Amino acid sequence: MTDFTGLSAVVTGGASGIGLATATMLAERGAKVVTLDRHDSATVQADVTDDAAVRRAIAEAAERAGGIDVLVNNAGIGAVGTVEDNSDEEWRRVFDVNVFGMARVARAALPYLRRSEHAAIVNTCSIAATAGLPARALYSATKGAVLSLTLAMAADHLREGIRVNCVNPGTADTPWVQRLLDQAEDPDAERAALNARQPTGRLVTAQEVAAAICHLASPLASATTGTALAVDGGMAGLRLRPLD
Repeated sequence: MTDFTGLSAVVTGGASGIGLATATMLAERGAKVVTLDRHDSATVQADVTDDAAVRRAIAEAAERAGGIDVLVNNAGIGAVGTVEDNSDEEWRRVFDVNVFGMARVARAALPYLRRSEHAAIVNTCSIAATAGLPARALYSATKGAVLSLTLAMAADHLREGIRVNCVNPGTADTPWVQRLLDQAEDPDAERAALNARQPTGRLVTAQEVAAAICHLASPLASATTGTALAVDGGMAGLRLRPLD
């Protein structure tokens, strides 16, 4: 497909996992892609918790790419524990990346997106926004905020010609999930439990999430805004009977 030919895209958290898969897929479909990440392997290095750095990075990205038509707000971090397990400092840190960071990047990119004839923002949300997952209180709270933020942004910017959607991945086979598995007493058993939690019986791949992001960002989806697209192996909606 070449549906992104002539368009420029910025992907935050683009150095690994879902962000890297998305940046690669966008480029394969014709986009000029700039990745933004705190790691130096990205096209532009910046930390989304630093507003001044974000503004400089977005300006540099727009200059490199000749504007911004698509923003993929993907940068995020995880958290493990119940509501009593994380300190106030940790709550602030995770919200600062997952929610405030998303707002900072969008705020900086909006002036460029308003100039585009095919402007789209796709936020990486999570199944955790809509399903109660054990030991994910803080993470789930941030993703619930991302879902609400997506809907509010879609309403605010519709008449400016900017579509805003999000993807809700289930547990994805990414470096972050692998780090969680590595910390478990029995990583193989923990992976088996995560696989079993999804009706398809396996983790979602980064490429599957990237394909959903590209769909929502594409001009071919020009009638789609204010939508949360589940990429979760059926976890949100299916209730399968146990196998005999």
